[in-house]
Amino acid sequence: MTRSERRAARIAVDLLGGDDAPAVVVDGALLALNADPVLRLLPVGPRAVLDDLLARLPAAHSDRVEPVPVETDGTLPVHAAIRLVSADRADAVVSAGATGSAVRSAVAHCGRYPGLRRPALAVTVPAARGPLILLDVGAAPDPTAADLVRHAVLGAGYAMATLGVARPRVGLLSIGTEPGVGDELRRAADRLLAAGMLPPDTEYAGLVEGYDVPVGGVADVVVTDGFTGNVLLKGIEGALRLGSGPGELGVGGVPAADGVPRAAALLGVAAPVVVCHGAANGSDVASGIGFAARMATGHTIERVAQMDRVFRELTRAPGGVRGDEATTGPAEDDRRRR
Repeated sequence: MTRSERRAARIAVDLLGGDDAPAVVVDGALLALNADPVLRLLPVGPRAVLDDLLARLPAAHSDRVEPVPVETDGTLPVHAAIRLVSADRADAVVSAGATGSAVRSAVAHCGRYPGLRRPALAVTVPAARGPLILLDVGAAPDPTAADLVRHAVLGAGYAMATLGVARPRVGLLSIGTEPGVGDELRRAADRLLAAGMLPPDTEYAGLVEGYDVPVGGVADVVVTDGFTGNVLLKGIEGALRLGSGPGELGVGGVPAADGVPRAAALLGVAAPVVVCHGAANGSDVASGIGFAARMATGHTIERVAQMDRVFRELTRAPGGVRGDEATTGPAEDDRRRR
């Protein structure tokens, strides 16, 4: 299907998200419209910012932009943008603002998968031996072992949908590959994964180390807690920035020269939510918008959800792992935010 033949994606954009917002977000929105002739945008922000965007908008694009004014005295634009998705006015959301705000709002308004305690942010890392998925990189800094198992399932579904991997290999990040290494969290998650917790179309590659992420070849998906994942990602970003310039990484974990967006996908919620780096420039925002559009039209979240459903059915089956080992219910603090 050609770009002109596919359904137009409706992307809600948080105009105030990011260190250099709104200027770079407006720039990114205009670049995205120029790059995709069927893209539809719902920019969300204060009236003055919307007026600036509309003043710079070529007449040929005007029918593809639906401004959504939000005053900042009560509602953050990212919250309003995510509510557009839950109301079926938009297909996906893009924000370069605070990760926590985007995650909390997505959970509150779009909903998590059944039994999922925390969603995860997934990035594509351009490893030397082929791209891989790294998660979590910031949404869940203090997961349980059951959370890591669930995130591994989400990452496997995401690798199938975005990398075209037929049978993803899942690795658990640790300080070594020998059995029993790592802290209790890693040891407990390793036991669960090694016990056959993953769906049939995936395989557990065992423990992997930090250098296996930029080198690649060992696993298609590497799962870790959000704190460690974020530190690792920024370390890789810095190394590439020093060593190769154009190949530097953003939060999306992919080289800008590759044309793949430097943006992270929030997995575990029932809608495409894309989080760009807080220091994103206009090109990064445009890439994030294009990425969100491809997620929406390619049904990426639906494919991840299908993998998660298979996992839940397996863990409920006779002889499967007990539900309290496989999943955890909604966190109380999330329910209070609804």
